[in-house]
Amino acid sequence: MRNFLFSTFAALLVTYTGLSQENEMEKDSATAKIEVLNEVVVSGSVILGSEFEARNRTGSAQFISEKELKRFGYTDINRTLKRVPGVNIYEEDGFGLRPNISLRGTSPERSAKINLMEDGVLIAPAPYSAPAAYYFPTLGRMQAVEILKGSSQIQYGPNTTGGAINMISARIPDQFGGKVSLSAGNYNSRNAQVIVGNDFGNFGFVSEYYNYNSDGFKNLDGGGNTGFDKSDYLAKFRINTDEDAKIYQALLFKIQFSEEKANETYLGLTDTDFNEDPYRRYRASSEDVMDTEHRQYQLTHFLKFSPALSISTTGYLNKFKRNWYKLDDVNLGERVGINKVLSDPGTYDMEYSALLGNTDTAEDVFGIKANNRTYSSKGIQSIARLRWGTDWLQSLELGARYHTDEEDRFQWVDRYAFSNNELIRTTVGVKGANANRISNAKAFSAHTLYKLNIGRFTLTPGLRYENIAMGRMDYGTNDTTRSGTELSERSNRVDVWIPGVGANYTFTNNLSVFGGVHKGFSPPGNIDGQDAEKSINYELGTRFNHKGIRGEVVLYYNDYQNLLGSDLAASGGTGSLDQFNAGAVRVSGAELLLSYDPLKNTSEKFGLPISFTYTLTDTEFLSSFESDNDIFGAVTAGDEIPYIAKNQFNLNLGLEHEKFALDVGARYTDAFRTLAGTGAIAPNLKVESNFVIDMSARYFYNEHFVFSANVINLLDEVYAVSRVPAGLRPGHPFGVNFSMAYGF
Repeated sequence: MRNFLFSTFAALLVTYTGLSQENEMEKDSATAKIEVLNEVVVSGSVILGSEFEARNRTGSAQFISEKELKRFGYTDINRTLKRVPGVNIYEEDGFGLRPNISLRGTSPERSAKINLMEDGVLIAPAPYSAPAAYYFPTLGRMQAVEILKGSSQIQYGPNTTGGAINMISARIPDQFGGKVSLSAGNYNSRNAQVIVGNDFGNFGFVSEYYNYNSDGFKNLDGGGNTGFDKSDYLAKFRINTDEDAKIYQALLFKIQFSEEKANETYLGLTDTDFNEDPYRRYRASSEDVMDTEHRQYQLTHFLKFSPALSISTTGYLNKFKRNWYKLDDVNLGERVGINKVLSDPGTYDMEYSALLGNTDTAEDVFGIKANNRTYSSKGIQSIARLRWGTDWLQSLELGARYHTDEEDRFQWVDRYAFSNNELIRTTVGVKGANANRISNAKAFSAHTLYKLNIGRFTLTPGLRYENIAMGRMDYGTNDTTRSGTELSERSNRVDVWIPGVGANYTFTNNLSVFGGVHKGFSPPGNIDGQDAEKSINYELGTRFNHKGIRGEVVLYYNDYQNLLGSDLAASGGTGSLDQFNAGAVRVSGAELLLSYDPLKNTSEKFGLPISFTYTLTDTEFLSSFESDNDIFGAVTAGDEIPYIAKNQFNLNLGLEHEKFALDVGARYTDAFRTLAGTGAIAPNLKVESNFVIDMSARYFYNEHFVFSANVINLLDEVYAVSRVPAGLRPGHPFGVNFSMAYGF
């Protein structure tokens, strides 16, 4: 059986895991959108993207359209995804530069347990060997965002427990057109976007420039910029046959480049200092800065033999390099990590005082680590789709992917001291003396998905295969030339089949039920013999439309046999990225999405879209263990998973007219614990609940000009978002942004 599958998949080249890449290439875009995106539109007036989806959807998914993205004009993915049920997020920098996203209770740290994609290609720096998302695509340049959960996600590995997020970049337009937009706001925040494209029949292109930057809302002791500056450049070129060609073909080339400089730090605040001034930053973080470059290349060939048979193949290469130069420790005779200092400033009162920088210190007191790393991710993926049948509508999807990635760590620590209230470098570290190793992974994956539609009933069984080889070469901190004199190696392999099945039954055009069960999987680390993350996941839901109130209700239950935790500096660990077994875990929850427009059938001039989402996430460790990771620590059976809010809701109210639009969004996030535990949460292990209101207004001057104002945190709510990487961190305060856009 296995040999047969391998030969079949090899004949199809390699897998296409993209959710919607071929939309740009297939002229029948409406049909392609239904088949490929499998969308549920999150908007004030529409829950389901089409009647086809209402009858046939067999899993939970949301599609955030370009129109929805424009409502609030967010550049922060955190604020956008909080409108989607089933998503848990804890913020870090206030701008969404490096989000921590959980889908249905997966570990949120650096979004490492979900599949992140751009235009259908895995976009984490090294998705298998180092999936922590220190790079995240710029939301402001995206035209849509797709979120998949439930059994349908087995098409998009390697992680199949929580779900997948796919961001869709600028599409090649059908005719000449583009946009120029400029915006400015408080904290000296600015955005600029220029996009232009055209379609000449057999050739099309689009190019885009996007920049956003800010001086930051935190106040560094002694003064200084606490913001960031990020620029994106994108170009796509397509050549294709005539639409009526016997065999339609298209070739699409995409190139993307981004660069970022962010004056961000891992150093937060003590509880006392946060209560006095939540936007303060200690002087000891004045040298902290993140420098990054990201490059993406994609070449996609689309082949349509007939309306029933198509093959899409994509080759891709992603390169990412970054150096996060940031404060790591204080040494007044004994090295103490900054997280320990801020967690217990009473015990480490001398180290805490040193962080303030009010007095001179001895040499080499502060260690500032150059977290210098380069990543590469490349592969080729292909998918074939076949549809047939009349009374029994059937489709078959076969895909395969060959992928390799690696992370190269070459890190060092410089030592600093305070002199006259300034950090002075007193010792230059030896490059490679902190970490000097390469982690890598090679993976072959394949999937098959069969879809059967008989009248009102749809069934979609599927099967995924992952064969992964992971390794690490550690040259040691004394061999900075990498001669191999102290080389140590380790490796791990995993070979797994991941089945799943979903079903949908449509009672009427206004009522359907769906459900599914699938195997959850997440790759282990490169430690020999380490087990993968495994779970069995169940989902049951309904979609309905009752007197204009459209909705979706989903119940789910994820039964982990083995949850994996990761040793990330971002979550208070050492930063080794080593994974550890966290044993059996139960995650269950409910998701609710409602929308209603009371003026839909009563007014031709106005719309009043209202939408509401609610997420309940209940977690429980079923076994006990101990870890060095600061957010797990010593875990006892019955404890809850940290950094997962139990209750969340989001309410959006809109007023639409052909000349203007107003939107108000209110979201509530429950308090959550920052260390595994149960019962009442101790104040020093808690992030309090928050209620934040955003608002936007747009004025459509004519068909070309749009003027808008967007307000973040309208009531200027002061709230904490996390206690990692080190100390309390604030959410974004009141922010206002004014913009003008010209479309042509």
